[in-house]
Amino acid sequence: MTSAMLSFLILLIFYLSYVVVSEIPTPSNAKFYECICQNSDYCVPFSTAFVTPTNASFTTILQSTAQNLRCLLPSVPKPQLIFTPMAESHVQAAVICSKQLGLQLRVRSGGHDYEGLSYISDMDPPFIILDLSKLREIVVNIVDNYAWAQAGATVGEVYYRVSEKSKTHGFPAGLCTSLGIGGHITGGAYGTMMRKYGLGADNVVDARIVDANGRILDRQSMGEDLFWAIRGGGGASFGIILSWKLRLVPVPSIVTVFTVPKTLEQNGTKILYKWQQVANKIDDDLFIRVLISNVVDKKGEKTIQTAYNSLFLGRADRLLQIMKDNFPELGLTQKDCTEMSWIKSVLYIAGYPSNTPPEVLLQGKSLFKNYFKAKSDFVKEPIPEDGLEGLWKRLMEEDSPLVIWNPYGGMMAKISESETPFPHRQGVIYMIQYLTLWNDPATESATKHYDWIRRLYNYMTPYASMFPREAYVNYRDLDIGMNKNGSSSSFIDASAWGNKYFKDNFNRLVKVKTKVDPENFFLHEQSIPTLPITRKGMGKSMNQ
Repeated sequence: MTSAMLSFLILLIFYLSYVVVSEIPTPSNAKFYECICQNSDYCVPFSTAFVTPTNASFTTILQSTAQNLRCLLPSVPKPQLIFTPMAESHVQAAVICSKQLGLQLRVRSGGHDYEGLSYISDMDPPFIILDLSKLREIVVNIVDNYAWAQAGATVGEVYYRVSEKSKTHGFPAGLCTSLGIGGHITGGAYGTMMRKYGLGADNVVDARIVDANGRILDRQSMGEDLFWAIRGGGGASFGIILSWKLRLVPVPSIVTVFTVPKTLEQNGTKILYKWQQVANKIDDDLFIRVLISNVVDKKGEKTIQTAYNSLFLGRADRLLQIMKDNFPELGLTQKDCTEMSWIKSVLYIAGYPSNTPPEVLLQGKSLFKNYFKAKSDFVKEPIPEDGLEGLWKRLMEEDSPLVIWNPYGGMMAKISESETPFPHRQGVIYMIQYLTLWNDPATESATKHYDWIRRLYNYMTPYASMFPREAYVNYRDLDIGMNKNGSSSSFIDASAWGNKYFKDNFNRLVKVKTKVDPENFFLHEQSIPTLPITRKGMGKSMNQ
């Protein structure tokens, strides 16, 4: 018996003291586990933090935070291992060991990424998932006006913990409360207070990350270039976020919410046209988004409904006066308005029933799990009424479309495009999110819905921003920039989506990436690429 075989047998005996027979790791997973133990502060039993496809719990854990069911189909590649770190040193070790063993690392904080890039991979090497769900500590300091939140915590948990300490403090991040705070902020993080306070990324004052060498860095040690890049430059390109230090913002003790639906038969087209004139210019305390969908009216006929869903940072009487002066066409009345605490407004906007206690936010569960495909646009000139009518026609052709218009202006227009990698600032009236949702997992069903949303996206071309046609990185769209082989790993290919997501900031992101991760360890289908380098007079891309 060779010494290598003897070492492996000893290692297996060690595992068996912790695990049942069905949980014995394969040789490659055993090497990873042994490496983690050697490179972290402490070694947890294999069955505690490691799950393989042979485990009965594998599918449950894989699906636990995934929103997009099309990324969970049997035909979609699965990881060879899911590792759930219990400490920051485990994350460091995961980077070191993945590099040593040639494993591709996918990092999941919340699992909301639209193309499932945190838990699936179409790239060649075997991959593992680093699931940060156990790293969810939140420390709130009201006196100094900040909170430290670990990457696995959800935005709902952050909101709740802040509200526990103060009824007049909040944080301006996402509307969906089950978003993982780690990945959410890497793309920007917009929400109902964006017009007042900007994005979540605009209100981050420090961070802790693990870099490509397995080092833990904070703002001072990582430097301002890398700190700039991680606040809006997209997830999983520069390192692994461990935690964010968030600047808290003041909120009134009482805020006001409303939702007012209008169908086409209720003058819906003209009202929406007027919304485009005022949405980015109205009082900064007021956020009115529009949810557009198919509904069946009282006559049993299919029509389009536009629902105006709003948060106002103030009392109803002032809101009514603002609406009367700026947007009387909506016809907002006192009975449409509900006053409540800010934390209750979080639940309202997220779609929870009115009597739901705030403690539900601690569960971190998504209300939204579907097969879906999404795209995004930014609009800088109002869409004329005939353009809206063409949109209605196309929405009526689809089974379950959803289009969401989110207003800009206010603080969003006051922050420079280059302040963070998120460039969609001055001049933007609103952002559009297009969604098509379905329940049938069959391939032909998915193809039908993909075709529809691509046709809709093509139709909207004249009405969207141009040169480039911009897109939101947190609404990943793998249609953008793919070459014929389904890859976008080279700088030339990546510039197609890079310019849409980041505009001129893309070039700076590439330079930062090349400096901090020259071997391109943090790699996925739309990760920031490195610049080509020359060795001994021969051009060679670090991406190839």
